[in-house]
Amino acid sequence: MSDYLYETVIHNSDGVDGVAYVEGEKELSVVTSSPMNDLPGTNPEQLFGLAMTTCLNATIQSLLKGRGLTNKSHVSAKIQLKREDSGVGFFFDVSLSASIENMELDEAKKMIESAEKRCPVAKLTHGSQTIHLETVPYK
Repeated sequence: MSDYLYETVIHNSDGVDGVAYVEGEKELSVVTSSPMNDLPGTNPEQLFGLAMTTCLNATIQSLLKGRGLTNKSHVSAKIQLKREDSGVGFFFDVSLSASIENMELDEAKKMIESAEKRCPVAKLTHGSQTIHLETVPYK
């Protein structure tokens, strides 16, 4: 019996300008392109944002469902590529906002913080000084 629920292998030989794909599913590939040019394609900032918002929102929805609630939820991310103060290297400055429909802000905040502790992607970034999560009213 395996000790994991799901496994995928992703390949990228081209860096930020080329193609990345999922092993065994060549039809699932993305064209990559630096955010510093106008060429078509996605970039690490967008891919990270998609991974974080999808995972965090799925975790929020799982917690809601586990409590018998049907409230909708929403997660947004703004990712900024910034240069290190030293001038050498880069980092992502990530602002996340999350909301839950028809829930008081303080109650939503508790649930969203609980989801952040359980979300596999958020666990990868736990303790980061450049990722900030805010609970906001649902729109």
